[in-house]
Amino acid sequence: MKILVTFALEIEFAPWRAMHNFHDAKWGAANVSVTEISGVDIAVLLTGAGPRAAREAISRIAWDEESGNLEYCISSGLAGALRPDNPIAQVLAAREVVSEGVRDDDGANSVVASSASLVSFAAECGATVAAKFYSAERAISRADEKKHLGKAYDAVEMESFEILSVAAASGVPAAAIRAISDLADEDLPLDMNEVFSDEGQVSISRVIGQVARHPQSLPGLIKLGQQSKLAAELLAKFLEKYIARIAAGLQSIEMKAAAR
Repeated sequence: MKILVTFALEIEFAPWRAMHNFHDAKWGAANVSVTEISGVDIAVLLTGAGPRAAREAISRIAWDEESGNLEYCISSGLAGALRPDNPIAQVLAAREVVSEGVRDDDGANSVVASSASLVSFAAECGATVAAKFYSAERAISRADEKKHLGKAYDAVEMESFEILSVAAASGVPAAAIRAISDLADEDLPLDMNEVFSDEGQVSISRVIGQVARHPQSLPGLIKLGQQSKLAAELLAKFLEKYIARIAAGLQSIEMKAAAR
């Protein structure tokens, strides 16, 4: 049994990586980190931030070759709260993910659903079930933007729509699971769109350049770093319980099948 878990950035994955002996491997053309948890083979794919980076990264997975053993896909990481009742480090499981950049035949934002079973398992493990995530084309930095989006959505991130769409097309149940790193009523200290490289990774030189131009942003940047670290740590603890619950569900299915 295999589960694919995606994160945009290493800083989101780092606390979970530290809890297990992950080692480097290839999955199709993709570089992944693999380990075994609760009897399940786990492969972690770092996609980079943003829908374009996520789309390119997930396309390297050899779905046709691996899908016979791949049971589930989880799009994980951090997200910004869009509603005031979502505090820092709260883990959310989305029933649906709405894309800003992809439109359906009627011109509306496209929607992809999470697996109902995976959302149910997440709730059993302590996640709050959210109606909708907004998968944005860019980082949403201003509180007024968040307030506007909060009329329709619970949290904002940038990768889950791409991940879940590819999983759905490959017949693999998937879910979007995110921990809150910034509140609905707070501006981000920098325009985060300016700190990512073309590959969707955080560029230290760009961060330093932004802080040099906006030194007043430093306290807020430190605060965001602390919040993100806490959110990633609690997400790692959640994933431990979540993977164990999924594994138990898979083993129950296998036992029932063997008894027939």
